Amino acid sequence: MKNSKLFLLAGVILMLPLTLKAQEADQGPEFNIGADIFSNYVWRGTKFGTGPAVQPNISLSSDVFTIGVWGSFDASGYSEADPYLYFSFPFGLTLGLTDYYYPGLSLFDATKENGSHALELNLNYTLAGLGLSANYIINEAGGAGSKGSDLYFQAGYDFEYFSLFAGTGNGWHTSDGEFDICNIGIGTSKEISVTETFSIPVKGQIILNPDREQLTLVAGFSF
Repeated sequence: MKNSKLFLLAGVILMLPLTLKAQEADQGPEFNIGADIFSNYVWRGTKFGTGPAVQPNISLSSDVFTIGVWGSFDASGYSEADPYLYFSFPFGLTLGLTDYYYPGLSLFDATKENGSHALELNLNYTLAGLGLSANYIINEAGGAGSKGSDLYFQAGYDFEYFSLFAGTGNGWHTSDGEFDICNIGIGTSKEISVTETFSIPVKGQIILNPDREQLTLVAGFSF
């Protein structure tokens, strides 16, 4: 238990200087709070939980960095709360760290056998409508389900009225842990006007997971 707490504390300490440096560079951070409600929670081609999912997000952000917590909760009892930290560069590159944590598991358990935190390094690049991402799980965490060295790559393109994306991964992303295409989809969004000054963003995706031989339709809105 002591080593587990030191593991988490070390991660926080390592992030603090980066956060403080970012704050010095940009004096205008602001708090943001919002939520999505989706018919299902589908992440990288795999569906988690059952039924509608409420996905809140609370963050502190500026032009340089974003730090916050994103979560997903549904009536079936599935829950997830993921702290994250991202640094953005003006030429389209974003570097980040995501901590996948599942409430109900011990917060301070960082062991391979039962660990509740899967730490992932994130690299994203956008140019016009093109988006590329590469992600790498640092550790093995039995409770969270990560194998350690799990990889996921995705490419997507935003057209005027819809977007296309495709992703491949291994480890906890696929049914046998081997590299395979696991996330192919098409998505779209629109604004539904409620009043002259208020509208609701609505999103929808059709997602195919060739690895698990599953097709999922997801729809939701943000507020």
